[in-house]
Amino acid sequence: MNQWNEKLSAPAASLAERQAVGRIALEHKHTYRILTEGGELLGRVSGKFAFEALATSDYPAVGDWVIADVLEAEGKAVIQRVLPRTSSFSRKAAGFTSDEQLIAANADYVFVVSSLNRDFNVRRIERYLVAVADSGAEPVIVLTKADACLNPEHYMEQLKSLGDLPVFVVSALDGTGIEELLALLGPGKTGVFTGSSGVGKSTLVNRLIGDARMDTGGIRESDERGKHTTTHRELILLPNGGAIIDTPGMRELQLAETEDLDASFPDIERLSESCRFRDCRHQAEAGCAARQAVAEGELEEGRLRNYMKMQRELAHVEQRAKQQEKLQEKRMEKRTRKRRKGERYD
Repeated sequence: MNQWNEKLSAPAASLAERQAVGRIALEHKHTYRILTEGGELLGRVSGKFAFEALATSDYPAVGDWVIADVLEAEGKAVIQRVLPRTSSFSRKAAGFTSDEQLIAANADYVFVVSSLNRDFNVRRIERYLVAVADSGAEPVIVLTKADACLNPEHYMEQLKSLGDLPVFVVSALDGTGIEELLALLGPGKTGVFTGSSGVGKSTLVNRLIGDARMDTGGIRESDERGKHTTTHRELILLPNGGAIIDTPGMRELQLAETEDLDASFPDIERLSESCRFRDCRHQAEAGCAARQAVAEGELEEGRLRNYMKMQRELAHVEQRAKQQEKLQEKRMEKRTRKRRKGERYD
């Protein structure tokens, strides 16, 4: 398998008989497609693994390296453990829970994909970059559909406020920027494609692998938004030895409790240090350095609003997590009291 590297040599050397190191390529309801040097296997976690798992993030995710018992005659495997992750890209799970949903593991790059049309939204890209900041992977911005855009510089100018990030302008139709993107995804490298529905991720994947493997959808003329096509996360090996993980489009990326705004908004964090009040909310307080920067044209109003919105969102998620923790403690105390009461009357 062309994703093998020296980091896996030690685990491979200590394998028991009929065990193998593999990489999770697809996950569906705790059934996994695993790529190994000996071929592709279908697998599930062992009973011991499931018993010891404390959270959904403990289970294998697409991109994870695992050690599994191989049932060669059946073409199946039983996953015994997940090897340590070098990176993990996640988001808050849907609903009122504060749990995190692990999107992909062991990626070198997270490609935040946006199209060069009316669906382009720099504030949305900002939100994705916050989610990527603590993942351990390098963020890269990819602007698609360059063949249909007369003025890419207009969009590039809007990205300057996000800092010095790698930006690729590409077209899956005429090949613009494809070779440069492939050069980044060399042997042993893995990239995750994330972004809103219809920005052209699956079409770009097809171009990179040289095959119309992923379903693609058209564009709605009313708002230039694409149709959602990818329905699952999948790791796909590239002919040049790299790999890409395609993910379903997301209209709204909910931030997880672990997100930190410092890395994505260093300009606002620096300004906050100059505010008159340490707990300045950057609204109407006297001596607010951030508001002054907006007034002087040094900081975009939209960027400050987005920062404040995400601050409120993270505070809400943190509060929700504390409530869930207290509820869990009460449940454990109740179980303990019931157990002790039962013992008393035995």
